[in-house]
Amino acid sequence: MADRTYYKVSDYYKDTYNEKVYKLPVKLPLTCPNRDGACGYGGCIYCSETGGSFENLDSSLSVDEQLIKNKDYISNKYKANKFIAYFQNFSNTYMSLEEFKKIISSCNKDFIVGISIATRSDCITEDKLDFLKNWKNQTGIDITIELGLQTANYKTLKILNRGESLADFIFACNLINKYGFRISTHVILALPWDDINDTIETARILNALNVKEVKIHSLFIAKNTKLGLMYEQSLIKLKSKEEYQKNVIEFLRYIDPDCAIARLVGRAPKEDTIFCNWDRSWWLIRDEIVSTMKDAFIKQGDKSKQIIYEKIKGDKL
Repeated sequence: MADRTYYKVSDYYKDTYNEKVYKLPVKLPLTCPNRDGACGYGGCIYCSETGGSFENLDSSLSVDEQLIKNKDYISNKYKANKFIAYFQNFSNTYMSLEEFKKIISSCNKDFIVGISIATRSDCITEDKLDFLKNWKNQTGIDITIELGLQTANYKTLKILNRGESLADFIFACNLINKYGFRISTHVILALPWDDINDTIETARILNALNVKEVKIHSLFIAKNTKLGLMYEQSLIKLKSKEEYQKNVIEFLRYIDPDCAIARLVGRAPKEDTIFCNWDRSWWLIRDEIVSTMKDAFIKQGDKSKQIIYEKIKGDKL
């Protein structure tokens, strides 16, 4: 809609499926190449032992059991009919092709309209994408590949111990786009080593790579992480809530207006973190962002073409 402040992913689901759609989290017994030594050890400095997820059933349950159990709970609570199977924790393509086929095939159910597969850019392979393409054609179930970028600042990526570069992310997005799958990306807009220019450049790169969904995070600090140790030893200076909100607004102004926004601020259980959202409710931070945008007549994407336009205009002078 023309009057929206930003394009919520819930609105994207309604536009696509004509009703509300809910995600069913599925937890697999996985790790990632940045933990097991394939490309590094210890994982990203902010990643906890849960692998980036706090709201999953036990991974000892089968995919079928988790889908049915979560579906029954959400259906009863929200009267929902359509769902997305969400493989969230760690790297969900980091397995053999045969194992991957078995897991994805478990999602062929009448209440599943899509699957979302969170993974790393260095875990994207053509054999799995070939399988997903054929599986989508056979089932009609939509597929989203979810990648963590966090920032376009390659120096910050080094500090975060991502074990993958900006070039890796670009290569993976180009490959995924070739298969026609929808790309979702995580960004952290309160990283101590980034400035507003990094925020803008991150948005511009996501536009260039045809990313269709973004999850925006503040920087919560999980217990028992390297980032937590750095925080406790005063080795980093965190951005203020106001700085974060300014970054989010600027990011939204530069991201494409048709890119669905899954969240404006991340959240985590208090008992699992040593810092989270400046001890403020996530929805309060979100509402303040939206209120500021409305008061200033700011909308998502209102600067998304500005730099290109200014460059063309400058070339003509």
